[in-house]
Amino acid sequence: MIIAIDGPAASGKGTLARRVAAAMDYAYLDTGLLYRATGAKVLALGLDPSNEDAAVGVAEKLGADDLESEELRSEEVGSAASKVAAIPKVRAVLLAFQRNLASSPPDGKRGAVLDGRDIGTVVCPDAPIKFYLTASVEERANRRFKQLQEKNPAAIYERVLKELEERDARDSARDVAPLKMASDAIHIDTDRLNADAVFNAVMAHIRTHMGEND
Repeated sequence: MIIAIDGPAASGKGTLARRVAAAMDYAYLDTGLLYRATGAKVLALGLDPSNEDAAVGVAEKLGADDLESEELRSEEVGSAASKVAAIPKVRAVLLAFQRNLASSPPDGKRGAVLDGRDIGTVVCPDAPIKFYLTASVEERANRRFKQLQEKNPAAIYERVLKELEERDARDSARDVAPLKMASDAIHIDTDRLNADAVFNAVMAHIRTHMGEND
C-alpha cells in the first residue's frame, strides 16, 4: 500500500504524512529532504544549486545520514532545494531511491507514506490513495514564519512570503515533474483547518478505501 501526499511548501503535508505513517505503522519518507540535503551539500561546497554538474554530483553520493541535519529546514536550504529539484538529472537520480522505498518499505512495513511535490503524478502515479494539500500563500507564509520565529526571533514575514512565492513559481513552472495535483487525488484546503481536522479527514478516507478493498 502506498499513500501519496503532495502539496506546496508549508501546506501541512509533512506533519500529516508523519502522523498517517505512525497511525498505519507504515514507512515514511519526506521526499523533499532528498532535495534539501542535495541543496544543503551544494551550498556547503560553495557551489551554485542551479549548476547541473554540481547538483548531480552531490545527489549521486547522497546517503541516509545526510537527511538527519536540522539545518535542512532553513529557508536558505529550502530555496536551494527548489533550484536543484528543477534539474532533470537530479530528479532522475533521486527518483529511483523514492520508488524503491515505496515498493519495498524497510523493516518489514506493510506500506509507505511519501510526501512531496510529485508523488502522485510522477514518483508513484499508481498509488491507490493520493492527497493534495493546499493553503493560500499568505497562510503558508504565516505558518512558516511562526516556525522560524521559534529558532530565529529576527525572522521577517515579508521575506518568508516572498521566498514562498518564488518557490511556488519555480516548482510549478519547471519542465520536469512540476507541482500539480494528480487527477485522482483528494484535494484538501488546509487554510481553515487545524492539523487534527486534516488528519481526521484523511484517516476517514483511508479507512473507507481500505474497507472497500478488504
